Amino acid sequence: MPDSHAKASDQSGSTAQAGPGRGPDEAPARRLRPAQLLFEPQAAEPEPERFFDLESIDDPSELLRRSTELALAFRAAAERATDFQAVAAAQLADTRRFDALSDTEIADRADWTPDYAARMIEYGRGLLQPRRHDDG
Repeated sequence: MPDSHAKASDQSGSTAQAGPGRGPDEAPARRLRPAQLLFEPQAAEPEPERFFDLESIDDPSELLRRSTELALAFRAAAERATDFQAVAAAQLADTRRFDALSDTEIADRADWTPDYAARMIEYGRGLLQPRRHDDG
């Protein structure tokens, strides 16, 4: 008949009391850890870089249509991003701020010339002003 107090060994070689017959002062049996991997699983081959699947379009008419659509979308996104840059520049240059930046400091942060920074600040101020409607 098997001994209900048989010792179980984990992978570290230490023993712990097995079975329900443990005394109240004994620590519970240690859990077995999974085996250590001795190799790295092979990584999947990286997929070739794709640009909106344009390279998979064979029909030149469809390629022109789709690439034009993308170019227009990117142009609109760039214009919108430029508006946000101008608003941010105007806010950073606002003299009511205790930490207002100079045109030169803004130019350095945005990788602009100080001249261009001044123009962007003015443009941003115009965007920040409430729109006035001429009802006359």
